[in-house]
Amino acid sequence: MARRRKTRRAEEETLVDIVEVTEQAGDFFERNQNLLLGILGGLALIVGGYFAYHTFYKLPQEKEAAEQIFQAELQFQRDSFELALLNPGGGYSGFLDIIDNYRGTDVANLALYYAGISYLHLGKFDAAISYLSDFDPAGEITPIMKYGALGDAYSELEEFDEAIKSYRSAANAASNDFLSPYYLKKLGLLYEKQGQYADAADVYQEIKREYAKSQDGFNIDKFIERAQAGAN
Repeated sequence: MARRRKTRRAEEETLVDIVEVTEQAGDFFERNQNLLLGILGGLALIVGGYFAYHTFYKLPQEKEAAEQIFQAELQFQRDSFELALLNPGGGYSGFLDIIDNYRGTDVANLALYYAGISYLHLGKFDAAISYLSDFDPAGEITPIMKYGALGDAYSELEEFDEAIKSYRSAANAASNDFLSPYYLKKLGLLYEKQGQYADAADVYQEIKREYAKSQDGFNIDKFIERAQAGAN
């Protein structure tokens, strides 16, 4: 019987605690009702605003930009880089207008890369660096291509320290059997040009170790021997 009284007393105390907590929560809500409703309303506006932006602005912008870039891409493939940048014809936008008019879209980001490569071919290396630096690559291949092109632009400007960093970034961005050894070899050749033969030999050894079956790894032994001779 004593055990029952204790159990019942504990149940009553628990019930009192629950009631008190519920009342306190109710009091808190009443005191802060406007604040809480304001927070919930703000969250709803944020979620609704994002949905509206994505559905009614971003997606149509992406679609329109994709339609506009088509002609510029054709001119780019024909090596008509100035036309691709400025006036590809047919009333379509060039890469520069796409970058300005469709800012924030994936297509405008791609146009940054196209613009950088176009300026690289046109010999306008500072412009190439500017656009390539703003390009945000995704996946495995495009980061290699971005940093490799930056390395080429810096090399043309004889900013060799930056070129070395860019070629190394290109090689480290991903393991690709064609592009990675290609830019490693460019890095090794640049080291040799700078008289850094030991560094060049290390890079060529890396090609032999990691990409021996690649096109650039096929005859890499002669590059290793030449760099080692220069180092000695």
